[in-house]
Amino acid sequence: MKAIAVTPGAGVPEVVERPVPEPSPGEALVRICRVGVDGTDYEVIDGTHGGVPDGDDRLVLGHEAVGIVEDANGTALEEGQYVVPTVRRPPAGVETNGYFERGEPDMAPDGEYVERGIVGAHGFMAEYITSPVDCLVPIPAELAQWGFLVEPISITEKAIEHARATRSAFDWRPESALVLGTGSLGLLTTAMFAETLGYERVYCLGRKDRPHPTIDIVERLGATYVDSRETPVPEIPDVYESMDVVYEATGYAKHAFQSIEALAPNGVAALLGVPDDWSFEVDGGRLHRELVLHNKSLVGSVNSNRRQFEAAVDTLAGLPDWLLEELVSGVYGLESVDRAFPEATARVPAAGGSTGSDSDDDTTIKTAVEFTSI
Repeated sequence: MKAIAVTPGAGVPEVVERPVPEPSPGEALVRICRVGVDGTDYEVIDGTHGGVPDGDDRLVLGHEAVGIVEDANGTALEEGQYVVPTVRRPPAGVETNGYFERGEPDMAPDGEYVERGIVGAHGFMAEYITSPVDCLVPIPAELAQWGFLVEPISITEKAIEHARATRSAFDWRPESALVLGTGSLGLLTTAMFAETLGYERVYCLGRKDRPHPTIDIVERLGATYVDSRETPVPEIPDVYESMDVVYEATGYAKHAFQSIEALAPNGVAALLGVPDDWSFEVDGGRLHRELVLHNKSLVGSVNSNRRQFEAAVDTLAGLPDWLLEELVSGVYGLESVDRAFPEATARVPAAGGSTGSDSDDDTTIKTAVEFTSI
């Protein structure tokens, strides 16, 4: 079968031949339909994040996927059923551990998991994969063409769940939200705040010049676009308002601290971006006072579990069709795989920030590789 693999740091994914995997007891064989491409894939390609499985020199990419059950292998799944695979698995040679037994693999620390297509395990960017059935989340056929968006939506489902948990000790009624980042995750999250969660006022911060399709999406959602070059995060309360929720999806390290200043009293900031190492000065005493005297909170969040994947399927069903069509810039077959990775040979990290931050002139929002038509 064909798969898309990379030698981390080599710069360019390539189509390779691999044997079709055979499902073990409790696993199903899944024929992959579509796999999304995101910033994490580029970090793996660059060699700045993740790693290959032990004993291998290349990694099959892909952690955002949707496929169809080819061989149910005696499990409760049905052949022909569309499914979305979760990402984390127990480490190689380990059948399970307490995090997986509790259904909380997303809370496992380093060394207690591998991630398909990211670190220690081959991903889903192949014609076929096998997976334990408890890691396969069914999705209705009418949503299958967008099923690769379930994984990123699930990331936000978890982050919001954890943010709410930090406020659960009192009657918290958030009305405003600020999303930092206009990548596909930022835009999906903006849509969730505006469309699904019903926040009264939603803002999305980026550094794009008009006209730009991401700004068009933000404004069509009824949200307000904030240009960080004109209004940096700490100045947002003066220009717009203080925020009940800040969702950071840029990987720009200063934003973690600037988010505290952007929060309203009792607010919470969820941090999802993964920055490079970067040392800089902050007024730690002032930020400490802000957290304590105004009951503010910061929470970090990574990955997601099956329950959040299931919630993401429901959220996907409620998003407007026009958003999904505008968000996905292109779906490409293997003959055009280079078009699915437009940044693979032109990624330049921002000073002190993640390579996943916004590009000034790129109009590509989200791409996917198609192995089997839906």
